[in-house]
Amino acid sequence: MNDQPFFDRNSRGEWQPQPLPEPGGLFAWPWNPWNALKSIWATLWAYNYLYIAMAVVSWLYFTPSLETTKHFQPGWIGAIYLRNALLLTLVAGGLHLRLYLSKAQGLDYKYIDKGLGKGDKRFLFKSQTWDNIFWNLTSGCIIWTAYEALTLWAYSNKMIPFLDFRAHPVYGSFLMFAIIYIRDSHFFFVHWLIHWKPLYNACHYLHHKNINIGPWSGLSMHPLEHLLYFSGVFIHWIIPSHPVHAIFHLLHAGISPAIGHSGFHKIATTKDRELLADHYFHYLHHRHFTVNFGVQEVPLDWWFRTHHDGSPEAQARMLAARVKK
Repeated sequence: MNDQPFFDRNSRGEWQPQPLPEPGGLFAWPWNPWNALKSIWATLWAYNYLYIAMAVVSWLYFTPSLETTKHFQPGWIGAIYLRNALLLTLVAGGLHLRLYLSKAQGLDYKYIDKGLGKGDKRFLFKSQTWDNIFWNLTSGCIIWTAYEALTLWAYSNKMIPFLDFRAHPVYGSFLMFAIIYIRDSHFFFVHWLIHWKPLYNACHYLHHKNINIGPWSGLSMHPLEHLLYFSGVFIHWIIPSHPVHAIFHLLHAGISPAIGHSGFHKIATTKDRELLADHYFHYLHHRHFTVNFGVQEVPLDWWFRTHHDGSPEAQARMLAARVKK
């Protein structure tokens, strides 16, 4: 683990990785095809391949048939909820166990040298972890499942355009890849919207109790925010797609925040190997609130001038913008 000295922290105990965040190469200008291909590979590897595999396995083995989903029934809807809750628990719970309970890598690659909140009255049960788990497994998984059940019901009753994957394998595969960018774009605009003061005070404040983030922080949201956050699945009510696309879209929204909020830049898998988590860009959003509403791979923050890369120049620009308001 020799990325850079972990003791090189500022007075607040924050560690800054290098290099600083930059816009994703797919959208960088002037456009370079080689950089674009490298950006696509970096986006897919390794987590998005894992999410795609989860979605395919979920569709093939853990999703009721479209004949079954023609009619709403508690049995099949409950089974989908249990599947989603189990997947989320495996990912968020597994990361929490390794990084925060067993402390397998100590503070190495951690953005801030503090543990998760305990005895804090801001959180349910006075515990950041249990508060986060509560919002994940209640509001989060329930609304995720409700959108999925509604979409499967719509496919079953031929209310939305259905794509036969076997007849259109190229388009179907391209759409699976494009969903990543579609979802990240939707996330930016929804996230920007809920920072509008009335909506922030009504719902988004709950997510921002988590300044020092952990894996369960990702989906710790108010029910109103969950309704907006998962609403991106409605794109499949408009464009031709297969149910596995909708399942992947929702699963990506449900699972990826656990890694995105791990609080660590890298996750050590063995003594000499690490997986890059690299969500410093979003950590800065939790640190400063008014910047970095999206992700680096879809550089809407750069286009709308709301980006912060952790540099002194970006800090000065952010503070100057606040003074103007």
